[in-house]
Amino acid sequence: MTTHKFPALHNAMWPGLVGKGPGAEPPIDLDTMLDLTAKTDVDGTRFEGVDLFLSDPHTSIDATGDDLARLADRVRSRNLVVGSLVAPVWPPTGGGSAMGSDEDRKNFLTQVRKACVIAKTLREIGIRKYGVVRIDSAASPSEWAKDPAGNTKTIADTFRKACDIAEDYGERLAAEGEICWGGMHSWKRNAELLEMVNRPKTLGFQADMAHTLLFTLGHNAPEDRILPERYDWSRPEVLDAALRTMTRALRPWTIDFHVAQNDATVKGSGSHDKTGKHCLPNDPNGKLNIAHHAGFWLRDDDGRLTRAVQHICWDGCMFPNETMMQPGTWKNVLSTMIAVRNAHGWD
Repeated sequence: MTTHKFPALHNAMWPGLVGKGPGAEPPIDLDTMLDLTAKTDVDGTRFEGVDLFLSDPHTSIDATGDDLARLADRVRSRNLVVGSLVAPVWPPTGGGSAMGSDEDRKNFLTQVRKACVIAKTLREIGIRKYGVVRIDSAASPSEWAKDPAGNTKTIADTFRKACDIAEDYGERLAAEGEICWGGMHSWKRNAELLEMVNRPKTLGFQADMAHTLLFTLGHNAPEDRILPERYDWSRPEVLDAALRTMTRALRPWTIDFHVAQNDATVKGSGSHDKTGKHCLPNDPNGKLNIAHHAGFWLRDDDGRLTRAVQHICWDGCMFPNETMMQPGTWKNVLSTMIAVRNAHGWD
């Protein structure tokens, strides 16, 4: 049973692409992902929308107006809407490192501009009324570590230029916190970068529950670890305290939110760098109490709802195709999303 109307419940389409392709399983096409989402029902409650990855073979970053009109029809025909969009800012998808050469940064900003054009067009078509354009540094922690101060300064400069572009199209950007992105690979580095960019009305933080759990363990940034070494997972009060420390720093910046589960291990496949392993909500090895811990992001220190996001999105990157093709997978996911909204939603 769902007890609140807001925030809207979305499913991410990019798990059909991320970690798929050469050397891994084949991608799952967009129509199949849309159908799996639209056909999921838990006691009359359904997913209300999808978040999209602007990359072939799903949605081309060079999509024309006619292409986007057809995309809107495909989404609308399934009683869904579009929310946030992922800009393909990485070198393999036509972008470039945000701390790289002038050419790299030009390519990065070109992809941001194209994504913002698509975002605005989908708004004008009427299929998208909320959501952000997601970016990251498109650089590795190892490259960043060669000049931490200089590289963070360059990323911040690139992000400020990206903000200028987003404002031209009436869009907001969200920087994805994840251990595989240089300069964004720890909770402290994300806070530092956002403060250095200092464009809070345009650039915020995109929090994924699976990825941010790894911040507390200090993966790729041992100096910023919050949980004690050899932490005993049977002590939930210690985990809660660590998550409160992290969310206190990043929650004020958070404008996009992914519900997810994590078993505290690191995984990667296909072209995706090693990063947090997403698990099914009820995975016996999952370390998060999802509905409980989602509140650390969706409520302030006094327990009041922030209402900073109009939708929440499930992210299940790098699940095997066999798992993703099972209807039961999505009923399980949607039940978890409903539990989050029941605990932290509003009307």
